[in-house]
Amino acid sequence: MPENTSEPVFRVRGLRKNYGSKRVLAGIDFDVWEGECLVILGRSGTGKSVTLRQLNGLEKPDAGSVEFHGENLCPLSERDLFPVRKRIAMLFQSGALFDSMNVFENIAFPLREHTDDDDAAIAARVREVLDMVELPGIENRMPAALSGGMKKRVALARSVALAPEVLLFDEPTTGLDPMTSDAIAHLIAATRQRVKTTSVVVTHDLALARTVATRVALLDEGCFRFVGTWQEAEASDDELVTHFLAGRREGA
Repeated sequence: MPENTSEPVFRVRGLRKNYGSKRVLAGIDFDVWEGECLVILGRSGTGKSVTLRQLNGLEKPDAGSVEFHGENLCPLSERDLFPVRKRIAMLFQSGALFDSMNVFENIAFPLREHTDDDDAAIAARVREVLDMVELPGIENRMPAALSGGMKKRVALARSVALAPEVLLFDEPTTGLDPMTSDAIAHLIAATRQRVKTTSVVVTHDLALARTVATRVALLDEGCFRFVGTWQEAEASDDELVTHFLAGRREGA
C-alpha cells in the first residue's frame, strides 16, 4: 500500500458470485490503492476475470459491495455507471478493436464519444498515445493487418486516450509468443508510470506478473489464498502459493 493514502480507490467486501450451482466467488475482500498495480493470479476458471468485471460494473455480484472512491457501484444502473466508466478503462483479452475501423478511428472513438475536442485535438491525441505504445504512423492500418502484439498495443493506446484514473487488464498476454508477451508486460509497466494510473491485472502469466505487480493476490476456490508483495509471496509457507509461483502442481 502506498504511503500517505488513507482511502483505497476500490474497497471490495463480501463479494459473491454464482453461475447456477457453480460457486465462482465465495465472499472475497480486498482493496486497491492509488498508484499501485494489483495482479490477480490463479489457475484458469478460478474467477479472475469475473472479479475484474465487478470493478466497472460489467457484472453484478450476487452479494457484497464494490466501492469506487466510497460509492457502491453494485446498485447503479447502466446510465449511472456511464460517468464512472470514463474513469475506469478496461483492456479486454481480445483487444476488442472495431474491425471495420482503422487504427485512427478506433482510438478516436472514445474521444469523440466522451469529449468536445475538435478534429485537430483528437488527431494530436491519437498520435500521442500511438507514440506512447511505440506504434507511430500506423493510423491508417486496419486491425486485420496488425499482428496480435500490435493489436494489444493499439487497444492499450485506446484505453489510455481519455487519461483514465484506473486501467483494468484482462489476460493481456494471452495468445502471444514469449517475446511479444515480455514486450507487452514492459509496455504496461512503463505506461502505468507515465500516465500515473492505478491498475488491476488478471493473469496466469507469472512473467507478466513479476514485471508489472506491486502486489499480488492468488485466487483459489472462490477466495483469496494470499494477498501481498512478491517478497511476502516468496516467503510464504502456504504450499499452494509456493507451488503456483514455481509453476508446479501441488504435491509435485
